[in-house]
Amino acid sequence: MKVLVINGPNLNLLGLREPQYYGRETYADLCEKIRRHAEKTGVEVAFFQSNHEGAIVDEIQAAYRVYDGIVINPAAYTHTSVAILDAFKSVQIPAVEVHISDLSKRESFRQFSYLRDYCLASIIGHGTNGYCEALDLLAEKLK
Repeated sequence: MKVLVINGPNLNLLGLREPQYYGRETYADLCEKIRRHAEKTGVEVAFFQSNHEGAIVDEIQAAYRVYDGIVINPAAYTHTSVAILDAFKSVQIPAVEVHISDLSKRESFRQFSYLRDYCLASIIGHGTNGYCEALDLLAEKLK
């Protein structure tokens, strides 16, 4: 099984950005954690991070017939991007939405997700371990 992990804006600054919400792990630490977990579970994983909405849309479209599933943390685009939702609807790749922080304890505008209804699940507030949970969930659903 091949899974693409997509991270949206500012996640490249993990470890520096608002550690009270996102912790001290760096983006490189996150990718290594996911890679190790994927190896243990027999999942082939690739990574993509962008601060640009169109680049994320392009990557979702390019994933068609290449990846079996996508784990996505759309970051701020969660609350604003119909374009990312439409890309998923176009390619119909199973996806799990992940958020490191607990959005229910954040600003009111963070309560809404355009992707939530499309995704198989949303894993919210489990820190970076949520990515590993998302891989496990995809592996189980795609058996």
